[in-house]
Amino acid sequence: MIPPRVLTVAGSDSGGGAGIQADLKTMLALGVHGMSVITAVTAQNSLGVQGAWELPVAAVRAQYRSVVDDIGVQAVKTGMLASAELVEAVAELISGTDAPAVVDPVGVSKHGDPLLAASALDSVRTRLLPAATVATPNLDEVVQLTGVRVGAEDDLRRAAAAVLAYGPRWVLIKGGHLPGEAVDLLTDGSAEHWLRAPRHDNRHTHGTGCTLASAIASGLAKGRSVPEAVIAAKEYVTGAIAAGFALGGGIGPVDHGWRFREIRE
Repeated sequence: MIPPRVLTVAGSDSGGGAGIQADLKTMLALGVHGMSVITAVTAQNSLGVQGAWELPVAAVRAQYRSVVDDIGVQAVKTGMLASAELVEAVAELISGTDAPAVVDPVGVSKHGDPLLAASALDSVRTRLLPAATVATPNLDEVVQLTGVRVGAEDDLRRAAAAVLAYGPRWVLIKGGHLPGEAVDLLTDGSAEHWLRAPRHDNRHTHGTGCTLASAIASGLAKGRSVPEAVIAAKEYVTGAIAAGFALGGGIGPVDHGWRFREIRE
């Protein structure tokens, strides 16, 4: 049996908590075959991002075509794309691929380090988001992309409408930065799904956005509907946050293998 195949197009996190590394760990944990297109290399640890170097568009395009043209994919996930040139190239590639695309419009790291050039924002709005089956911005990324600020749960609908205006089929507004329980809104502009989970008292949450988007892509690759894939992904990420652990002197990662550990115990 060949497992469903998911391709992540994202940056490398040398600390192993986010980016390509988090994506592949998530895919393994959820029973799909993960493949990667590396768009940038970062020097990164629990304290922040010390450096970032984007790859040439030709290298990104070659990696993508190498995987898709031979192995094929059932879903694609995008993360750190860094520049307008990379955003536009990746948008073109996923638009020409017959598979659902989960777009995590990565703007800043967990520590506040910029991972997307300001000049690339318009390309994200006009090229990348229209190619997305599901877009998964957090509240800071909603501000970057739309100017809409979310201060309370009631604002999530307005944020979702602003992102949907750029053309993704579905948007998941991640409300994790709001106080209280962790509430997200998934909508296509018609149907609404409110996802709620208890907030865990754990500061080690590095990689949550990458992990969630990869989990959604894994669900879609298995043939689940968007709501089914997002609900399952939310459950997986909630468990990973609860099991997050200290690493280095700063913010540690979520535990992508928490279900494996539960089985062993």
